Amino acid sequence: MSTAATSPEPPTTDLPFRDPALPLAQRVDDLISRLTIDERIELLYQHSPGVPRLGLAPFKTGTEGLHGVSWLGPATVFPQAVGLGATWDEELLHEVATAVGTEARALHQRPAADGRRPSLQIWAPVVNLLRDPRWGRNEEGYAEDPLLTGRLSVSFCRGLAGGHQVYLRTAPLLKHFLAYNNEDERDITSSVVPPRVLHEYDLAAFRPAIASGAATGVMPAYNLINGRPCHVSPLIETEVRRWAEPTGHELFVCSDAGAVTNLAESERYFDDHPTSHAAAVRAGVDSITELDEDGSVTLDRLRAAVDRGLLTEEDIDRAARRQLSIRFRLGEFDPDLDPYAGIRDDVVDSPTHRTLALRAATESVVLLKNDGALPLSPAPGVRVALVGPLADTLFEDWYSGTMPYRITIATGLEAALKEHGAEAVRAEGVDRITLRAASTGGHLRVPALDPGGPMVAGAPSDEQEAGDNACHDLFDWGEGVLTFRNARTERYVTLKDGDLTLAADQTQPNGWFVHETFRLEPQPDGTELLRNISNGRYAAVDPATGRVTLSAEAPEQAERWTRTVVRDGVAEAVAAVASADVAVVVLGNDPHIDGRETEDRTGISLPPAQEALLRAVAAERPESVLVVMSSYPYAVDWADEHLPAVVWTSHGGQETGRALAAILLGEAEPSGRLPQTWYRGDDPLPGRLDYDIISAGWTYQYHEAAPLYPFGHGLSYTSFAYSDLRLSAREAAQDDTLTVSVELTNTGTRTGTETVQLYTRALAARHCAPRRRLTDFRKVSLAPGERRRLEFELPVEALAHWSVSAGAFAVDPGPYEILIGHSAEAIALTAPLTVTGPALPTRRLVGGRLEAIDFDECEGGTLVDASREKGEAVTPATGATHCALRYGSVDLGSAADGPRVITAEVSCATEEDAVVEIYADGAAGTLLAALHVPADTDGRYDWRTVSAPMPAEVTGVHDLRLVLRGGVHLAAIAGGTR
Repeated sequence: MSTAATSPEPPTTDLPFRDPALPLAQRVDDLISRLTIDERIELLYQHSPGVPRLGLAPFKTGTEGLHGVSWLGPATVFPQAVGLGATWDEELLHEVATAVGTEARALHQRPAADGRRPSLQIWAPVVNLLRDPRWGRNEEGYAEDPLLTGRLSVSFCRGLAGGHQVYLRTAPLLKHFLAYNNEDERDITSSVVPPRVLHEYDLAAFRPAIASGAATGVMPAYNLINGRPCHVSPLIETEVRRWAEPTGHELFVCSDAGAVTNLAESERYFDDHPTSHAAAVRAGVDSITELDEDGSVTLDRLRAAVDRGLLTEEDIDRAARRQLSIRFRLGEFDPDLDPYAGIRDDVVDSPTHRTLALRAATESVVLLKNDGALPLSPAPGVRVALVGPLADTLFEDWYSGTMPYRITIATGLEAALKEHGAEAVRAEGVDRITLRAASTGGHLRVPALDPGGPMVAGAPSDEQEAGDNACHDLFDWGEGVLTFRNARTERYVTLKDGDLTLAADQTQPNGWFVHETFRLEPQPDGTELLRNISNGRYAAVDPATGRVTLSAEAPEQAERWTRTVVRDGVAEAVAAVASADVAVVVLGNDPHIDGRETEDRTGISLPPAQEALLRAVAAERPESVLVVMSSYPYAVDWADEHLPAVVWTSHGGQETGRALAAILLGEAEPSGRLPQTWYRGDDPLPGRLDYDIISAGWTYQYHEAAPLYPFGHGLSYTSFAYSDLRLSAREAAQDDTLTVSVELTNTGTRTGTETVQLYTRALAARHCAPRRRLTDFRKVSLAPGERRRLEFELPVEALAHWSVSAGAFAVDPGPYEILIGHSAEAIALTAPLTVTGPALPTRRLVGGRLEAIDFDECEGGTLVDASREKGEAVTPATGATHCALRYGSVDLGSAADGPRVITAEVSCATEEDAVVEIYADGAAGTLLAALHVPADTDGRYDWRTVSAPMPAEVTGVHDLRLVLRGGVHLAAIAGGTR
């Protein structure tokens, strides 16, 4: 147990922890030994205070830097993470992250009035896989595939960290561990992840950045996994920290905001906060993020946990040591040796970073369809109509930085067209309306003399009836969600929290609680009620002052409004395209609305108003190009069928407009490839909480229906041909490495970039194997007519699956197929491969133990925690009376074993008896045992064993079918002899 020294300290500059010649661990141990227990506890909070007597500065965990430094003022803004994922470009992500880390260093150097500086621990990248395109935070992840996500994450982390052997530029932290892909009720939902999905999919995305040493930390997710909150998951220690051991550095684990408090509140997993906080620290959480800078509540909980014996000083020291190790590596204690200490403000939004932002935005654009409409031909006299609610706007998202400037698609394309003598005409395609109050007869308007002040709807006057004060552009985002932009201020109408007034003063919808979204609710008399979505209240008008407040709690108290359309948006757009030679229609989402943190999407269709605008424009001008600018995929089935060209970009940051202009005009080659599947609109997607991608059929690996646009899809303005696929051997042992080579030729007339994608699949697997799985990829640029042979090293272990029988990755012997091509569905060439070697041994029941979660198939069941600390069990899902489990190829023993028994480890969560039925060879096979589980267990964590004899005539290898009836929880079964 460490203790604080009581003798007078020598000058802090002479203390051993200040000596850079000493090993890092020795320096950390010395500093820890000089801190009191209370000072060490304070290191476990996000905002830890300084220790002046030791020269220890205050420290804060976490600066957001997902695609630019966030929340610290203007900084270079790159495409959203999903857009960076669409580049499939590891080198580019390294450069982007280098820029982000460099700007974070510069912003860290700025003097801080309160003595605190922005953290050099960067909470990025997000490594969660894009399993469900309806996820509200889809924009934050790279891809639906773990290999692509893992490799891009390594590159991004290395760019953030820098290349110095001792010191870090910044300390990258991966978010959010684990199986986190839904926002609705995210703090109380449990992601049910069977072992194969856990190891082949979710863990596989996190492992590369950690095992390579590129990442320095991890943040657990809000959700539960298999019934246990991620913040107390044993996987933090048994997997994540184990991966990091060979790197020589321990990971620093930070909680998500408020998540440790959730353990005892919304999740009710523990009885009180000292218990929950202690459990999180013991599970491996080193820093608790809650309540901003006020750490008193959290620290009191930690102190109480120590006083009650729930935490030891060793527990506290272990967590504190991990924080201090990161701070040493960031150069805090060696400012004269820190190679990044000299970075200054001039790097923020520097010309170099602007150029990089343009390159990233350009490479992230994906050409989804092209029947020859692109590139546009901007000859003199050609007129292009730029249409749509996103044509002339760029949105920031919750984790964006503040854009130093904004080049919209309309601005960028108009400037580029002008250089060619062509011209552009703009039309947003949204209605401009007025709203007249029934009680006063006045319009909702901004005051003429104070347009940014509280909005009014007083009695009519010449002042209020004239001009744009009372006109608002109405944006319809679907699901009844509306935003209003005042014509006079050109700012969005927002709710003011303090006095509940309205003001038209926001550049875009924004904030954690978005105050700029409204509904217009129709009434029987033809009027409408104006309701703010954030506070749920209706607009009312003060009869004396005319001031409008969102204060009415019930419809009968609300003002009635009459809507008048003063400019028809669709008609305006149709008129614009009628005068043009071609139309570019820009549709999509606002990242703060309908799909964002805390809010999932309900579907994948375009907002109906946008779909109607698109169809009206296309009816007038069939030569229309659709540009989708969005945080996630849309089901643009109609556009794909009826329009000649469809393009997608994420919200691409400050240079979006120039990037799109270059692509649309052919000045840059489209090289982006989809990082996730775009499903068809009539495709019944699996449930949003169905995390078992194998049984549910999620992602390109397991989804059977043909997608609208497949994973890896993206067109070019040139063409590529694949030929002569070769394997260095057609037969290989399980520990061999093969060379796969293919010849790629640019058969078109332009220089272009192809992303060569190598997939594999098992042809005779005993398990449910993926349809195909990405195993490698390479981005290659070729001149017209150029031919190049590409080689890929393919370790046979890359064909492995997680064996539930062995509890490890294994490569089954047998036939496989190597596939190479343009996308997961556009396979150009295939080659057979035979893997030789021993098959996995069968599982033994007699003398062995069969974990319940290691099933091959599960019907109607769910996974839950076996205890609060470790272990998992299977039970019928909520609302189900039973569930069935299949375990393939289990050796039941022989007659020579003598009389045999089957034993089950069970608990009962109901007041009624339950039963576990065990069959050999399916439901129609032999009943081996019916194990009755009495209801007198003391809750779900009261485990006991029940046994029954096994029929003597059933021996050898069989598939087992287990049926769990009632409220039984099953942890394992085993066989033995009497």
